[in-house]
Amino acid sequence: MKTRPGQRLQSVLSPHILSSLVLAICVAATAVLWQGARADAERDARSEFEMQVRVLLNNLDQRMRIYAQVLYGVQGLFTSSEQVSRDEFHTYLAGQQLQQHFPGIQGIGYMALLVPEQLDAYVERVRRNGVAGYRVHPAGLRDWYAAITYLEPATVANARAIGFDSASEPVRRAALEQARDTGLPALTARIRLIQELEQEAPVQAGFLMALPLYRHGAPVATVAQRRAALTGWVYAPFRMDDLMAGLGGPSVSRLDVEIYDGSSISAATRMYDSLPDSLQRSRVSQRQFAIGGRVWTLQISSADSNVAGERKATLLGLAGLLFSALLAGLTFQLAQSRVRARTAQNYAEALTGDLRERETLLLDLASEEQRSQATIRSILDATMDGILVEDPQGEVLNVNRRLREMWHLPEHLDWQSDGAALRAHMAQQLRPPVQAALLVSVPDCTAGWPAEGELSVLYLRDGRVVEQHTRQLQLGSTAARLHSFHDITERTRAIQREQTRRQVLELLATGAPLQSILESVVRGVEAGNEDMLCSVLLREGDGNHLLVGAAPSLPVFFNAAVHGQALSDMPGPCSQAVQLGRRVIVADIANTPALGEYRQQAMQAGLGSCWADPIFGASGNVLGAFAIYHRSARLPSMAHITLIEQAAQLAGIAIEQARAAQALRAGEARFRSLYDHAPVALWEQDWSGVRQALHELDLAGIDDLAGYLQAHPAQLEYLAAQVHIVDVNAAGLAQVGARADRQDLAQLTLAQIFDSSAMPNFALALAALVQGQSIFSCEASFRRLDGVARHNELTLLVMPGHGHSLDFLIVSTVDTTERRRMHDELHQLATTDALTGLPNRREFMHQLELEHSRLQRAPESPASVLLLDVDHFKRINDEYGHAAGDRVLQQLAERMNAGRRKIDMLGRIGGEEFAMLLPATALPAAELMAERLRARVAERPMQLEDGVEITVTVSIGLARLDAAEAQGAHALSRADQALYAAKRAGRNRVLLAQD
Repeated sequence: MKTRPGQRLQSVLSPHILSSLVLAICVAATAVLWQGARADAERDARSEFEMQVRVLLNNLDQRMRIYAQVLYGVQGLFTSSEQVSRDEFHTYLAGQQLQQHFPGIQGIGYMALLVPEQLDAYVERVRRNGVAGYRVHPAGLRDWYAAITYLEPATVANARAIGFDSASEPVRRAALEQARDTGLPALTARIRLIQELEQEAPVQAGFLMALPLYRHGAPVATVAQRRAALTGWVYAPFRMDDLMAGLGGPSVSRLDVEIYDGSSISAATRMYDSLPDSLQRSRVSQRQFAIGGRVWTLQISSADSNVAGERKATLLGLAGLLFSALLAGLTFQLAQSRVRARTAQNYAEALTGDLRERETLLLDLASEEQRSQATIRSILDATMDGILVEDPQGEVLNVNRRLREMWHLPEHLDWQSDGAALRAHMAQQLRPPVQAALLVSVPDCTAGWPAEGELSVLYLRDGRVVEQHTRQLQLGSTAARLHSFHDITERTRAIQREQTRRQVLELLATGAPLQSILESVVRGVEAGNEDMLCSVLLREGDGNHLLVGAAPSLPVFFNAAVHGQALSDMPGPCSQAVQLGRRVIVADIANTPALGEYRQQAMQAGLGSCWADPIFGASGNVLGAFAIYHRSARLPSMAHITLIEQAAQLAGIAIEQARAAQALRAGEARFRSLYDHAPVALWEQDWSGVRQALHELDLAGIDDLAGYLQAHPAQLEYLAAQVHIVDVNAAGLAQVGARADRQDLAQLTLAQIFDSSAMPNFALALAALVQGQSIFSCEASFRRLDGVARHNELTLLVMPGHGHSLDFLIVSTVDTTERRRMHDELHQLATTDALTGLPNRREFMHQLELEHSRLQRAPESPASVLLLDVDHFKRINDEYGHAAGDRVLQQLAERMNAGRRKIDMLGRIGGEEFAMLLPATALPAAELMAERLRARVAERPMQLEDGVEITVTVSIGLARLDAAEAQGAHALSRADQALYAAKRAGRNRVLLAQD
């Protein structure tokens, strides 16, 4: 019988060989599947790692932007006030609760910009204001200083930084200059904070974020203008470990995060390492992060392995091996019985192939589903909006992390199995009446779905405003509905604030009564918060009583009870806020017995809580209080606190502006009387013609106006001719010798203020006006109508509202001719020796210290001091009389003056002692000059008035001016010692001091 090829093959393959072959094939297939599962697990782990990196970067960016906004808030405090005191600075930042709400920030500080001439006076002023030991350190002379004056909170570590000059250190100075020139927040490179001590461990890397402060009203459009207008900086010091604490949540905490300053990665630039001992890294990502003009390089790594994926791959491998073993055993059994069950064997082989295909298909589907779920979850959790997905029956399918944070879902709330509990929790946070239908209502299955793009605005009890957007989507074969929630609190409040501010400004511009303006402020706050009842109480009269300024929503009897009450008789929150100068929160009026009679009145009016904030004026004085009432007991949220602060600030501006307008109207009547009878010469002038000429020069491209006018005198004279004198008071007429009946008014020109020799100052005044300055002061000369030239001090003031037209200027002038003459005479008497005409001891010591300061800035330049004394001068007085001695001293001064260089400084120290300061002169050259002087005195006798000649000798001591010494007087003391050594050695000689 002829066998078929298949039968021949089966006869060759024994059961053992066949089962081994099947086992090998199955093990190989299992290995392939196991490797594929491991690769899928690694891809999932990598995707999760990248998501964690993005979350970390987003959180770091958001945190740094929040800190920048904090500095902008402090900048706003300085912008809204002419001068912020230490107490105001402390009060403002105490309300911010930095350590609670802003991790990583060590404090908020203020640096004052100082030049060397301001340093001593500024230190003394800070000490008088309560900081007894205040000093600017490190010591040394610099072009400018950035002295830390305020730093909150007032901790022991922060106290070490008070007075530190940040401009003394190059890294800090570079960031300050960047902030100054850009007007934006700037970060320093890696630094060691002053708050860190060597003995304190561990020492964290730190950096500063600085924001510039500019002078009120000064233009800041260009870099030059910003540099000219700079007054200081507000800044915040950070420690990197504290900054990164808690950033990103538990999932990110397993990452090894390293932060480097700049684009390079090295130990010298490392600022932060979350896991310094971590050596094994399975995944690494490098990102660059830019903020405040600095670039940080982040190296983020993870040593975690995908345990779940590895376990799944392992289970798959074990199952495959078990399946392979079972299949091999079955193959062996089938091979044993292949003769008896040929059909069964073929069926088993077909079944094995089918199972293998189904297993592969199931594994592929499971892997794809896992990747899809991970991608969807990453997208949902990374979005900034809250997301809720439900099916047509109202069952909640999914919510993202942002929705749980926005609605404060507790951990124990099982939203997946109880959608009604989730909706109830969300509805409880809405302001009554609860609009449940606008939230996540379950639609009637017969009513159909809502219209595409349905949009609702929700108002929460804590003051937030949330925009809800509903739309349909298809999840596979199942219809679903997606609700997105976007927090628009800040945008809504900004719109409301702008509307209220615009309305208040319009009322102020039209001269509306203060009560109407304050009612507009109150209704603006109540319009966006229907459950709030607001009032403004004003501090009037002697400052010990409060008057109701505006309270349109409160009961009349309650306002009448409060109106006119003395502060001492009112235990309520408003009176406490005015007296204490800080916010007062009474969350439950009914359960606060300390309120006394005020409690009964408030309960009768149906008021359950009151939050009162003091209203401050620009100078820091308390103008009154802004209060927010609720019908029920309630504590304010952070949004509410921000609202009441902004409302109190707007009310303060409105009160001061309204009062200022009233005072302005009353002052206008007095202005003319003051103008006519002022003891100072006042000139009303029209410079509109000058404005037109200056505009033409600007169109011609003239940048340096002052320099151009100095180089073109004819153009300057043309501009002077465009000035028209409109009026002058009696003092001005008398100053220039004009008639009191104003008959000479037509003869008055700019020469009576700036004569021809004062034209350079007139050019500077024009340049100041072009730069936007409204006031200019200088010294000049003028010419009376009788032709006599005199000196004056003048102040040129552009009246408010006339800066663009220059048609209304007031110039005040004071004749300083006699004062300058007396000043010159007094200066001569104070600095000159009357006998010799040389500088006296005081003037010489002053010049000595100036040279010593210059030497400290340029220590490579030498300088010497010479001290001279007449030998046996007492004998001359005794033999020839004191007149002869005076004659000798005068001739000696003439000879010293004749032999000196232009840069040398002479002085009579006292009696017969003279000194000479020799700049840029080393001791050998100084010794040669001193020897020539000694010989010149000794070789030529002195001539007395009666013709008698006497020979005089001098002894001279020399010393080097040392920049390392604290004062220049030390060199004079050493020269004095060398002088007396010369006298002891026999006189008539020059000796050098021993260093």
